[in-house]
Amino acid sequence: MPTISKKELEDYQQLCKDRNNGRILTPDGLRLICEAYKNDPESIGKHMLETLARMQNKERY
Repeated sequence: MPTISKKELEDYQQLCKDRNNGRILTPDGLRLICEAYKNDPESIGKHMLETLARMQNKERY
């Protein structure tokens, strides 16, 4: 029976936590964001950076 390392288990648990908190971007989610910003790369990038900043601030507190 195969086993996984402690690090692999921690990575899997983090992935499950991210999935449960809606932090995994699916292809449909990405398509929705792109359509919402009319496929404008600058607007999409700005949205992504703002979202990342909000997520990082939540993790600190």
